[in-house]
Amino acid sequence: MFDRRSILISGPALALAGSPATARAVNDPEANKALIRRFFEEVWSTGDLSRRDDFLAAEYRGHIAGAATPIDRDGWTAWFQGFRTAFPDAGFTVEDMIAEGDRVAARLTMRGTHLGPLNGVPATGRAVVVSGMSLERVADGRIVEGWNENDALGLLQQLGVIPPPPA
Repeated sequence: MFDRRSILISGPALALAGSPATARAVNDPEANKALIRRFFEEVWSTGDLSRRDDFLAAEYRGHIAGAATPIDRDGWTAWFQGFRTAFPDAGFTVEDMIAEGDRVAARLTMRGTHLGPLNGVPATGRAVVVSGMSLERVADGRIVEGWNENDALGLLQQLGVIPPPPA
């Protein structure tokens, strides 16, 4: 039977529970995908940290492969600054995106030149192409949590830190 206390209104995607005073936004996968695409275009590909708070929530938690604990928004900023020092010309291409509910998965390609130190590896001047995956959780129009996996082995091989696999 129809329950008037919880109806979905089309248009600006509002779910009502009880009364209009208790309206809350419903996750919009397409809006979430657009947010993540813009994050990679406007922050990651430009290095523009002034836009960070437009995308990352104050309570952001980031999970980086190999890190023992998640990083907060300020930890992300420090990590990002180190990355941009190593690859100041880094550009990201969003190859694919899939969204469901509050999660967005993106397959990415980073292209850049190793012009600064990276985790103890001095600048090599080598151009690299690195693939990666990013899974982001969005709430209230901001990224609140993220998980990232990148081809670190391929990066180290391209930088000449470790040999490539035998032919």
